[in-house]
Amino acid sequence: MRLVFLGPPGVGKGTQSKRVGETLGIPHIATGDILRDAVARETETGRKAKGFMDRGDLVPDALVIEVFKDRLRQPDTKAGFLLDGFPRTIEQCRALDACLLELGTPLDRAINLEAARSAIIERLSGRLLCRSCQAGYHVKHLPPKCAGKCDACGGELYQRADDNPQTIGNRLDVYERQTAPVVEFFRAKRLLTAVDADAEVETVYRATLAALGR
Repeated sequence: MRLVFLGPPGVGKGTQSKRVGETLGIPHIATGDILRDAVARETETGRKAKGFMDRGDLVPDALVIEVFKDRLRQPDTKAGFLLDGFPRTIEQCRALDACLLELGTPLDRAINLEAARSAIIERLSGRLLCRSCQAGYHVKHLPPKCAGKCDACGGELYQRADDNPQTIGNRLDVYERQTAPVVEFFRAKRLLTAVDADAEVETVYRATLAALGR
């Protein structure tokens, strides 16, 4: 099965896509992971991307597309794949279409995880991360046993600088402007399925599998 997962920041896209990928036995391919992998393998596109990443700059759209094309040609994607966070622009949608046409492996479904804006802001603004192991917590929904300390390793918990209501609102605005056309692109192809992500993780997971006929 070949899937794309869409959804705004804080909707739980990473959590759900990784779990669904494991359940279906297909590789979970996320933008950050794929760029780091290309750099580690020292591919031509990886070497080009490394310069931007080392400077802390955004990797240009054209390079991201090339990295994804290279990844989708790897043997482990023959049985399927799950793309997390790609495509994000219409240009990337068209590039993905062209690549899959070349490979003879059309996309099966685009899952769009949806949640109320207020729920996303509440979810992100209460998020806590461990400085040592990066384990995630939430001040309301998943508090640590000991305030300020990670249950797993005892590391210090902190809140990301951009996890405040105003910044989160701006991030959601950018996402909507950038990604709304992508959602419509897949809707027009009759590949889009919306899943209500404003629920518990397990509930969203079961609803996603049901949407995929599993």
